[in-house]
Amino acid sequence: MKVVILCGGLGTRLAEETQVKPKPMVEVGGRPILWHVMKIYERHGMHDFMLALGYKGEVIKDYFLNYHARQSNLTVHLKTGKVDYSNPTAEDWNVSLIDTGATTMTGGRLLRLKSQLEGSGTFMLTYGDGVSNVDVTALLAFHRSHGRIATVSAVRPPVRFGELSIEANCVTSFQEKPQAGEGWINGGFFVFEPGIFDFIEDDTTMLERAPLEQLARQGELMAYHHPGYWQCMDTVRDKQHLEELWAAGIAPWKD
Repeated sequence: MKVVILCGGLGTRLAEETQVKPKPMVEVGGRPILWHVMKIYERHGMHDFMLALGYKGEVIKDYFLNYHARQSNLTVHLKTGKVDYSNPTAEDWNVSLIDTGATTMTGGRLLRLKSQLEGSGTFMLTYGDGVSNVDVTALLAFHRSHGRIATVSAVRPPVRFGELSIEANCVTSFQEKPQAGEGWINGGFFVFEPGIFDFIEDDTTMLERAPLEQLARQGELMAYHHPGYWQCMDTVRDKQHLEELWAAGIAPWKD
C-alpha cells in the first residue's frame, strides 16, 4: 500500500531551522522528523512511500539519494569510481520524491499525484511533521469496514502547559502537559479511496477545507478515534519536547 507524506510546507514557526531546510528535515534524535514518521508506517509493514515535495524539496532529495552511503561503511575505489558497502543498514523502503510545487496547497499536492495513485486503490496520507503511536493496522481495518471514501484520525490535542487542579488555593493534582480531556482534532494519518480526487479542484485547494468539508456533508468522511499519543512539531518548543522524550528513551511513537 502506498503512503503519501506531505512535505512541502514552509514551517514558518520553526524559522530558526527552516531557513535552511524544509520542516520534515528538522531533526529529532539525530534523524529528520520525516524519518520518524516513515518508521511508524514501517512497523505496520508499509514500505512504499510517496513524498510530495515543495519548499526546499532538493534537501529531501539529497538526503535520500545519499541515504544508503550515509548508513554504511564505504570503500571507494578512486580509479574506477566503484563503491563497496561493507555493512549496509538502510531500510527496505521504496521512496518516490515528487516535486508538487513551491506554493501548492495540501489538496493540490495530493492532486498532482493522481496519475500515480488512482489505479492503486486505497492509500494512506499524513503530514511530514507529526508523530503518534496510532495503530496504523487498526486504522486501515476500520477504514475498510465502513466503505466510505475517507477516514481521518481524530486525536486529542496536547496541552502546552502543566495542568493544575486547585481547591481553596491548594493544588490537589499536577499533570505536566497532559492531553486535553475534551475535543478532537485532525491528527493526520488519513486513509483515502481514489474517489478523493473528485473533491480536489486545483493547486489552490486545501485538503482540510472544501474536500473534507464536502466529504463530511455527504457522509463520506469517518473518524478513527485515537486517544493515545500524538504530537505535531510546529514550534521550537515542540521540537525540544520531542528531543527530550527521544533522549530519555520514552518516545511513545517509537514502539
